[in-house]
Amino acid sequence: MNNEISFDVKNILGLKLPTDPRWVNLAEIQLEEILTDHAYCEQKAATTCITLITKNPEKELLVQELSPIVTEEWGHFRQVLAELKKRNLKLGRQRKDIYVNKLLQFQKKDGSPTERFLDQMLIMALIEARSCERFKRLSEGLDDEYMRRFYRKFMESEAGHYTLFITLSEHYIDKTVVRKRWQQWLSYEKELMKSEEIRGDRIH
Repeated sequence: MNNEISFDVKNILGLKLPTDPRWVNLAEIQLEEILTDHAYCEQKAATTCITLITKNPEKELLVQELSPIVTEEWGHFRQVLAELKKRNLKLGRQRKDIYVNKLLQFQKKDGSPTERFLDQMLIMALIEARSCERFKRLSEGLDDEYMRRFYRKFMESEAGHYTLFITLSEHYIDKTVVRKRWQQWLSYEKELMKSEEIRGDRIH
């Protein structure tokens, strides 16, 4: 992968509110909790992609493009597990993901099948985008050089993931519709981030 980070990646497709810089300092002193939460984020990303494939088998491009993402996300899960083991840390129990649960509240539950599909894709794009932004913060703000490199790799991977969900959405749905709804999601997420407690034991 090119080491230069593109303009879109730097701006994370327009996330409207950056992470509070204090989050990195809190995360650094709660590394076991961050690694545990990160592991479960990767596990959930893999299983969500499997769900999207099984619910949309007629969408050939989606199946083709998300299948390797399942493998990649599960590989990331294993990488984080290995990091925990290397540090003699244990994988804790999965925590309730308040951020994702609040995103789901904005999803159109009684819309058309197309609207529901679009929201499912854009939720994934948004989660990946925020994860990318958080990994970027860690890759730049941690004191530990090894962990900065560790999270730089995850940042680069997540950047490709969130753009894939946008691209796939635009393959099946008119681009104007996708971009309009994406802006609505970005605005909603901005307000969500404003109201969120700054916690160093969560990726989101």
